[in-house]
Amino acid sequence: MATDQAVEEQLQAEHFTEVPDAAAQMELFADINALSAEDVVARIVEYAVDRGASDIFLSSGVDEVLVSMRRLGVVEHIGALSADLGRRALSYLRTVTQVKLDERRRPQDGRWRFPSANQRQLDLRLNTIPTLHGESIALRLLVRDSHLLKLESLGFEGPQLNTVRNLLSSTGGLILVTGPTGSGKTTALYAFLHALHDGKRKIHTLEDPIEYAVRGLHQTQVQETYGADFHEMLRGVVRQSPDVIMIGEVRDAQTAETAVRAASSGVLVLASMHATRATSAIQSLVSRGVSPYFLASSLRAVLCQRLIRTLSPNARLKLDMSHAPQMFADVAEWLQGDEGKFVYAVRPGVKPSEAYSGRTGIFEILTMTKKLRQSLTTGDSADEMDGKILEEEMFDFHRVALLKAAKGITTFDELQRVVPILDAPLGFAE
Repeated sequence: MATDQAVEEQLQAEHFTEVPDAAAQMELFADINALSAEDVVARIVEYAVDRGASDIFLSSGVDEVLVSMRRLGVVEHIGALSADLGRRALSYLRTVTQVKLDERRRPQDGRWRFPSANQRQLDLRLNTIPTLHGESIALRLLVRDSHLLKLESLGFEGPQLNTVRNLLSSTGGLILVTGPTGSGKTTALYAFLHALHDGKRKIHTLEDPIEYAVRGLHQTQVQETYGADFHEMLRGVVRQSPDVIMIGEVRDAQTAETAVRAASSGVLVLASMHATRATSAIQSLVSRGVSPYFLASSLRAVLCQRLIRTLSPNARLKLDMSHAPQMFADVAEWLQGDEGKFVYAVRPGVKPSEAYSGRTGIFEILTMTKKLRQSLTTGDSADEMDGKILEEEMFDFHRVALLKAAKGITTFDELQRVVPILDAPLGFAE
């Protein structure tokens, strides 16, 4: 029992941080029981958006509804609503997002254009699922007037930016963007579209849902509930004579095969997949029935990515690295000035919620070479392909992580949390 309790406390410490502003939290819940469900939801949403949250979670308990948000990739507990008020808030969200009110046994998705008090164009994407004590609702916050990132803002290091620019200059082929949920795949895809959107190309997107409306793009929302899935829509888009196709997510074998064939026919196809490694994404396509020969000829690159938190300037503790001059030897040619002579950690006494102020991407890019194409057509396993990738000296997560630390963008502890493959000594924040 004691062991279970210790494990539970550790999990809570890892996944929940303190609320960043206790005074703001008190204001949030002041007289909240006297508010209508509409006002309660509005207050919670505005609170989360003001703090840069990406998601809001409402989870039914025995006698309360817990409210939390995801900020900078970490879940922060906000507070709790009474059972009655919480369930009225959940019902209100069901109504405004137009999900079926009489269906509570299956997951449902909905969407709502939120009337923000600050004149922000805000979309809420809702998912609800039944749980032990009622239901759990997740709200993804999409700020429509937020600027789309340029390639230079994604977080590429070393030679990666030039590599991506060269890939996007291709007249055809498939570029896969992979990573776990919430790793910034959609943001990267839109940045690629921003770079390609020069008025000289016909660009189509297939998304579920459409994340951002971009003037000049041909954007289609796939609504499978009406019988039109990604595969059917993609076949229709191919007949529209596009130069570029962006597929929000490759979900099934037919979509994968059609995407590869389109890429083989001279269309530049950008797509995302859930995969932890570049080679596992390739093997996933093959396992879905995609011909290794078609894939070898059409695949241009696989980008794996994660999001790391960036260290707040006010929370930095400067550490001299003169005792470890070889730590950044692998990336020395990419360092400038004093970079690599120091690293930064979180100053003692800084609240965890104030240590980091934003997020940036960390990438590794696998470009298809002659050796890797041969490996794919001969049916090598993911591990065998990984071995050949090492021979190619890819600018991998390890090198990118070293550069992020050497430049003071983040800490080794944060890098180890997101990409646990580093050999560098950790524990600087202690």
